[in-house]
Amino acid sequence: MSTVFNTPDNDASNIFKLFAKIKISHNNQRRHGYKIIINLIYLSELTRMSMQKFALFSLFLIITTSLKAQYTETINSNRPGQSQGAFAVGTNVLQLETGPYFGNDEHTGLGTDTDIWGIDYQLRYGLLFERLELNISGAFENQDITRNFLGTTSEASFRNFRSNTIGAKYLVFDPNVSLKEDKPNLYSWKANQRFNWKTLIPAVSIYAGANFSFGDNPYLFQGEGKFSPKAAIITQNNWGRWVLVLNFIADKLTEDFRTYAGIATMTHAISQNFAVFAEYQAIKGDLYADDLARAGAAYLLGKNLQFDVSGLINFKDTPSRWQVAAGVSYRLDLHKVDEFLEESNEGNRRRARSKRLDEEEGLEDDEGGLLEQ
Repeated sequence: MSTVFNTPDNDASNIFKLFAKIKISHNNQRRHGYKIIINLIYLSELTRMSMQKFALFSLFLIITTSLKAQYTETINSNRPGQSQGAFAVGTNVLQLETGPYFGNDEHTGLGTDTDIWGIDYQLRYGLLFERLELNISGAFENQDITRNFLGTTSEASFRNFRSNTIGAKYLVFDPNVSLKEDKPNLYSWKANQRFNWKTLIPAVSIYAGANFSFGDNPYLFQGEGKFSPKAAIITQNNWGRWVLVLNFIADKLTEDFRTYAGIATMTHAISQNFAVFAEYQAIKGDLYADDLARAGAAYLLGKNLQFDVSGLINFKDTPSRWQVAAGVSYRLDLHKVDEFLEESNEGNRRRARSKRLDEEEGLEDDEGGLLEQ
């Protein structure tokens, strides 16, 4: 960020004029002595005004640089898991995360076998502040149900939006900003090898949203309203190549049958472009409770494009579930470079990673040109 110091244009000329007047007054001190005093007072006033302006500017600079950018040089996607990360996408960044899925639910108690296919989506946008993100998410799903009851087989199908939620996420605490970096101990190798307990302190975000549905939706339970609030607390720890994300969710808070869920997602970067993840989700509710496990991988192609695959299973038979999914995340990056206001450890790592990606792309282009020649 370029900084321009604005000072009065006539300060220098006033100082030279003052010295000229002092020289003249020296020849006739008695006659012009009072002029020296007046001019010194005038210079003091100008200096005081300049210092006030400098102090105001410094205060503005300090306040401004206390902000930290949540923008990352490479795309920051919530896929392929179901948890939300604590960090926003960054101001003026529009990001779409979507993909198809299909699977099967088999309920031994009800005697149903359900084939499922659908597509989920999430649209994210960074608005006003680096810490603030607006998003809308949901899924359109088709179910083909075969029911076998007392030897009688029946079939039914329906499709609609299984969920739609609009909400906002705000980062309330970032350890990279609030906590000072520990400097290495130059006198003790052992002290440098000790476990740093501060790394266990996560970034924390809060989320508030609203579920909505229109028309006669078969995915609504009997008596369920078409609008209901949703809230979540999100934490994220970044440990080099490892990232741990925790979500604590309270859903449909105005309904008689509320749902509470917890999601733990662990991601590991195998390389600069390839990462794997494992996820556990516990759902507690009077109408539906389950334990779900997911695993998958994601591949980064350039700065703004990511592909992923994943799978899901559960651990009961009412119903027993499995799903497979694939998806893509793409961002339209309108973020301004000069919004990076201060360096941070995480930001430095991400910028270094982006630089390496640029160098690799440049090498590929050079090799392609040599092959064509």
